Amino acid sequence: MVSIRSDFVGVNYYTRSVTRSDPSAWLVRAGRVDQPRHAYTETGWEVYPDGLTDSLKWVTERYGRIPLYVTENGAAFYDPPQAIDGRIDDPLRVAYYRSHLRAAHSALCQGVDLRGYFAWSLLDNYEWSLGYSKRFGIVHVDFATQKRTPKASARFYSEVIRTHGGALDA
Repeated sequence: MVSIRSDFVGVNYYTRSVTRSDPSAWLVRAGRVDQPRHAYTETGWEVYPDGLTDSLKWVTERYGRIPLYVTENGAAFYDPPQAIDGRIDDPLRVAYYRSHLRAAHSALCQGVDLRGYFAWSLLDNYEWSLGYSKRFGIVHVDFATQKRTPKASARFYSEVIRTHGGALDA
C-alpha cells in the first residue's frame, strides 16, 4: 500500500447542527434543535464559532499536525440599504468574522498548524441553492449596475490583516 501525504487540508466551516432523534423525519430520522440563546444567519445557520476551533482541533487530532487552511468561512446577513455617504454597515457580519477569526486563533494557540484563513465570500454573488436572494460578500454588488461597494466587514477584515490580528481585540 502506498501512503501519500497531503501538502495541506482545506476546511470549510459555516455552522454546527444540533440534532435529536425524530423517527418521523424521512430519510435521516433526525430533527434540528434550535439553540435559543444563539444568533442565526439569514440562511438559518446557527452562529457557533467554537465549532470552528473544535473542527480544526479534530482534524489535527485525527490526521496529525498537517498544515490546515480555513478555505471557506462566512455567513449571509441582512445588509441595510446603502447610507448617504456610500457606506454599507453590516455589523452582524463583522461580529461573525471577529468571533470566527478569534476561534481560528484559539485553535492556533492550541497547537493546530493553521496557515491561512479565507473569508467567504469576497463579493455578493449567485449562490447555487439561493440564487441572488442572500448576500454573503464583504463587498456589496449592485446586481443591476455591477457597482461594488466595500461593506464595513471588508474594512474590518482589511484592518485585521493590516494589524496582524490586532484589530480582533477591539
